[in-house]
Amino acid sequence: MIKQKPNFLYDSKVMFKRCMRIALKNPEALVQATITPIFLMLMFGAVFENIVDLGAYSYVDFIVPGIILQAVTQATQYTAINVNNDMTKGIIDRYRSMPIAQSAVLFGHTAASVVRNVMTTAVIIGTAFIVGFRPSAGFVDWLVIACILLLIVTAISCIALLCGLLSKTPEGAGGYMFPLFILPFISSGFAPTETMHAAIRWFAQNQPMTPIINNLRSLMLNSMAGNDLWVALTWSVGIIFAAFFAALQVYKRKLS
Repeated sequence: MIKQKPNFLYDSKVMFKRCMRIALKNPEALVQATITPIFLMLMFGAVFENIVDLGAYSYVDFIVPGIILQAVTQATQYTAINVNNDMTKGIIDRYRSMPIAQSAVLFGHTAASVVRNVMTTAVIIGTAFIVGFRPSAGFVDWLVIACILLLIVTAISCIALLCGLLSKTPEGAGGYMFPLFILPFISSGFAPTETMHAAIRWFAQNQPMTPIINNLRSLMLNSMAGNDLWVALTWSVGIIFAAFFAALQVYKRKLS
């Protein structure tokens, strides 16, 4: 009998489809990906519209990048929980007995998380237009914005992958993601860092969310981005490689 060789691309596609089917059958995941971002945008855009004086910019225009990252980090908790469920409920043991590329499981979870969060981002931007978002970005700017968002969504998904592998329980996996959920609030996402207390301002200006948010905002509003583009790209690409490599090592160790 000839043993079938694993096909990484085919196996990854199968795992991706499986993760998407699970998400579509889970109403909580659908709420996190669609309804929650709508309420976030409505709450911050309509309720808190007049709390900060931003001069020529409206508060809705200012907060869209921060809302996107906050909603993505929240929705990606579901990825961490899904990965942990596979690791703790015997699913991985079944895969080990099958002729599949084992790392395809990780790629499937990551790709499904990226697709779900692209949907979340689209919902937020659509809702933002309803509450008064009026960007001045051109076609090329939007292409750059899309690339940056794809990178940061992938980076956050890789972190969720690692959290799901490290945790012993699904609840713990979601808990590991909580600090990431807080980062957009302690950044330039909802208020200029210049208005913050000195210690908080230092942290806000030196954590990865701030340059990413600043760059997205600059592109959307057609203002000067400075060096934030390269800082944002460096953070995003660095996190992707570091988090996925670490997740792969943890995964291999658990399978051995």
